[in-house]
Amino acid sequence: MKQLLKNFIIFFAIFIVLAGFFYSFSEDARNVERVGIQRLVEEINGEAVKSISVEGSILKITLNDDSEQTVKKEAGESLSELLKNFEVAQDKIAKIDIEVKEESGLQFWLTTLLPFLLPLLLIGVFIYFMFRQVQGANGKAMMFGQSQAREFNSQEQDKKKKVTFKDVAGVKEAKEELSELVEFLTSPKKFLELGARIPKGALLIGGPGTGKTLLAKAVAGEANVPFFHISGSEFVEMFVGVGASRVRDLFKRAKKSSPCIVFIDEIDAVGRQRGSGMGGSHDEREQTLNQILVEMDGFEPTTNVIVIAATNRPDVLDPALLRPGRFDRRVVLDNPDLQDRIDILKVHAKKKPLAKEVQLRRIAERTPGFSGADLANLLNEAAILAARRNKRMIEMSELFESIEKVMLGPERKNRIISDKEKKITAYHEAGHALVAHVLPLVDPVQKISIISRGLAGGYMLKVPTEDKHMHSRAELVEDISVMLGGYITEQEIFGDITTGATSDLNKATELAHSMITAYGMSKNLGPRTFGKKDDMIFMGRQLHEQRDYSEKLAERIDEEMMDYINKAAEVAREIIKNHRERLEGIVKVLMEKETIEKEEFDKLMEELDNKLGDEQKTADVASNEVNTKTD
Repeated sequence: MKQLLKNFIIFFAIFIVLAGFFYSFSEDARNVERVGIQRLVEEINGEAVKSISVEGSILKITLNDDSEQTVKKEAGESLSELLKNFEVAQDKIAKIDIEVKEESGLQFWLTTLLPFLLPLLLIGVFIYFMFRQVQGANGKAMMFGQSQAREFNSQEQDKKKKVTFKDVAGVKEAKEELSELVEFLTSPKKFLELGARIPKGALLIGGPGTGKTLLAKAVAGEANVPFFHISGSEFVEMFVGVGASRVRDLFKRAKKSSPCIVFIDEIDAVGRQRGSGMGGSHDEREQTLNQILVEMDGFEPTTNVIVIAATNRPDVLDPALLRPGRFDRRVVLDNPDLQDRIDILKVHAKKKPLAKEVQLRRIAERTPGFSGADLANLLNEAAILAARRNKRMIEMSELFESIEKVMLGPERKNRIISDKEKKITAYHEAGHALVAHVLPLVDPVQKISIISRGLAGGYMLKVPTEDKHMHSRAELVEDISVMLGGYITEQEIFGDITTGATSDLNKATELAHSMITAYGMSKNLGPRTFGKKDDMIFMGRQLHEQRDYSEKLAERIDEEMMDYINKAAEVAREIIKNHRERLEGIVKVLMEKETIEKEEFDKLMEELDNKLGDEQKTADVASNEVNTKTD
């Protein structure tokens, strides 16, 4: 209805413009007075008319003073008959120069036929556009079941835009695994001669941002074949059968472009286990999955079409999708280690001007657990920050600040806090840092700040010196002590607690719960896990947990958790009490500078250790002298 109204307004505007154009065309451009026949007769009788020009039904009058007038007469009546009917004397007419001009062809068409043809023409154009829109709607309806996959032809792409394995840093094992697919696509004959079957598909498994899509594009770029990219969510629609139709169309297009690669991103959107959803066993998603299974089985042995799919939830995929003959290869992409992070930073830093003092290794050391996308975002944020500061080079300060921005969020320097809250925050963060410094298995402190960033009022960063894939029970217990360091410090210093420790308490509780229920680190409950996670998700959260233990065991799990948390809290409390002078030294610097970097923190701890060590020696000497005199 809105489109119809819009078209009507457009055509109405066109009609007005054309009418005005023809009206202005038919009228004289000069300002000519238009009079009636009676006035013309009076002017002729008064001998005021110099000449008359007859053009069809229009009389152009020129008076003795050279002024002009126009008179409209009947079309079928001549000028002589007109003047005779008004009884104008012949001697008066004889004094006037009368000229009869033939009407031009253009003017004839404009004045005679156009008033009839123009409305019909506009109505015809209006009907034409209406039918065209209806046909477009029908065409879209017919195309509704066609695949929405985007095709990237590697042969037609510019070499600068083509993605190859050189553009994918890290993931060495994954690239080696997928390089075999490239060989299958480029030279399948040597494999077929030996009776080898071309893999139907490869499943890329990894967390968000680990480079699954980039790696699939690199395979297509290396093989120099077309690349079809579609998301799993694009198959499913509200209409039944559309998803299956799109799957058929996608594989039909792929077979025509063979050899090629079909990349299905987030395949878990349609590949979940059948019969486990809330929509019954024959919903639209499952029909789409069935069609994918049929199509992947329907390839001929000589059809060079390889399906690459990506997911970060392999546990929810249907077993029929994972069996050999469909997805023959499973390639796992982990978060990059130290050397991989250095390589990834080098790739993303190619087009960014870095200062000479920038050391990408130091950035990589500070970013354990970062994915490739996180590292790319880090360098982008650093470039934006350098531009805002009107710099021509990206320096280490921008890179370090970008790490914290990616991890915690932007600084909130304009947030106004009272001196009391600032002091509480300083003691809280100093408590975390002190406990982390004293405990031997905790990662070293990298930075302490009481400047609000993101949702955090302050923060203490600790980064491992090397990549870790396994953690011992002792390490996790000490981590809980560090998490509770701020909470215990508030208790010891102020005799009260605040809401600032909410996040720390949540993390400590979750870690203690995982130690008991998932890691089997309970001392009394034995080597087993407790509870099974359900696959059903509601509003982004786990719907419920399947409990495979009794209420009695649930109480013991709570007791074990409290035991871990209480012991970790006691360790933190002893450290705060025994190292009160060090705590005050950290707080003093924080209140002055608001931020302490790793080098400054290590130097501060060393100075405090030496100072307190000398004072302790002096106290011991004085005590010995007193004891000697007493003896």
